[in-house]
Parts: sequence; C-alpha cells; structure tokens
Amino acid sequence: MFPTVSVDPAKAESPEQLGTKRKYWFTDEQNRRVLFKAEQRGTGEDWAEKLACELAGRLGLPHVHYDLAEERDTGTPGVICESCVLSGWSLVMGNELLLARDPAYPADDGRKYKVREHTVEAVAEAVGKLQLPPKPWRAVLPAGITSALEVFIGYVLLDAWVANQDRHHQNWAALFDGSNRYLCPTFDHGASLARNLSDTERHERLTTRDANRQVAAFVRKARSAFYGTATDTRPLGTFEAWQAFAALSRSAETTWLERLQAISEDDVAALVARVPDGRMSSVCRDFTSKLLYENKNRLLAGEGT
Repeated sequence: MFPTVSVDPAKAESPEQLGTKRKYWFTDEQNRRVLFKAEQRGTGEDWAEKLACELAGRLGLPHVHYDLAEERDTGTPGVICESCVLSGWSLVMGNELLLARDPAYPADDGRKYKVREHTVEAVAEAVGKLQLPPKPWRAVLPAGITSALEVFIGYVLLDAWVANQDRHHQNWAALFDGSNRYLCPTFDHGASLARNLSDTERHERLTTRDANRQVAAFVRKARSAFYGTATDTRPLGTFEAWQAFAALSRSAETTWLERLQAISEDDVAALVARVPDGRMSSVCRDFTSKLLYENKNRLLAGEGT
C-alpha cells in the first residue's frame, strides 16, 4: 500500500489562495515547505492525484510528487506535496504567460474554464519561450526531449491517458529564477480518472451490454481545457488536444508514445492496488484500470474522438 502521511493541522502556516478546496502550507519534520490538500467531499481527488503522479513518473515526466495524507485528530484524508518553487525563485502561472504574449488575454477576469483564448496555438507559443524544467526534474526526461514544448506535449499525453480535464491556465506554469523562465513540473491532477463517479455507475458501465454505456465509449467524452481556435464554442477533447500538440513535434510524439507503450497493464494494476482500501473500492479499482487500459490503447492506435 502507498504510505499515508500524518499531518498536524496545528502546524498550518498559511492557506493556499488558488483553488476551491481547503489547503494549507506547513513545514514538515525535514524542514520542507509542504502543502496539504484536504479531500472532504468524498470525490476521490486524493487517490486520483496520487495515481496520476505515479503514472507521470512511469512516463518520465517532470512532476510534483504527491503522497497520501491524513490530518491528525480530524481524520480528514488528502494529499501532500512539497513546493516545486526553489528558494529565491517564483511561480508564473499560465494565464500570466499568456497575458505577456497577448495583452488582451483574459487573465484576470476570474475564469479558469471556458476561456476560448486558451488555444493550442497560444499555449504552444507561450511554452515555446520557456526553458526546460530545472535540473531537479530535468534528469528524468527521456532522450530526445530537448525543449519545454516537447515536455509539455508529454503533459498533454498524460492528460489524455488519465482523462485529466483540468489543465486550465492556472494548472500549468513557469518557474522564474530572476533571469530565466523554466517550464514548471506538471501538477494538480486531482480531476483525473473519472474519480467523482459513483460506484453504482462504475459497476453499470463495467457490466452493461450497451456499447454506448461501456467504458470504451465513456472515455471518449473527456474534454480538455484547450480550444482549437478562439472562436470555437467548446474545448477540444483530451485526445483532440493531444493530437493537436503532438502535431507540433512528431519526434516528441513518438518518444512519449514509446514511453506509454512500455508501461504494462500489470504495472498499472499494481499501482492501483496500492491505494488503501478505505480510499478506493474494488469496483473503483476495476473501473480505473479499465479506463487507463482503454485510453492507452486509443493513444497507441492514434484514435480520435
């Protein structure tokens, strides 16, 4: 089983302003600045975050590492992660990068979703101006990935694999050392893996004979936060987004797909099995493994929507 870290809420230093869930920073026993994100709604964001983190690692993506956690006294489940901002550095969110590219970009109107200006072209141009992630994370990259955009293409592959629908303009970023901007490791994948479905629906989709209700059909519904053009009425599907970004570097596409192909079903099943029973039911494990299997096959087959 994945270990569960005990968090003392009395050590809370400051709330995190981004996002809608209860979260706060604290200093752990190793003198690291750590964020606790509570999972109070029973929607599975904790196990989804942990599994997406582990899968990112299997792909060789620079990523923020998450551990399962639980608050002392309250028993509130959640996850923790160490700050990815190096000492003396700062975080520049995607909306700020896009605003620098285009002064008309709606960076400050409070929206994260349905931002039509959050297009593949705009994001690729902004990311293309960044350097590779800093050395602590760059070492995990596969050979042949030589630019920030090629790394980001890997992030979009991860999104398509785990059905992450939350890569909005505050869920990707740059790290700034005062002189240069580097692509930030990928973070915040708690909206992945259809984690908010009920077990009743999961069971029904796993057992139905109706092809339109089966998992293979369900996974095609996942939508990204990217738009094809600023005039589109809805965002691209996660696979459409992957295909659009992959078209920007065929060598990166090949590299990331080879990494995905090398991850076996047994490895994925073993990761899912490591989530404690109190956080995932058996039907949830079966459904999650099936979702990952279907999405992997679609990616490798080059299927669209």
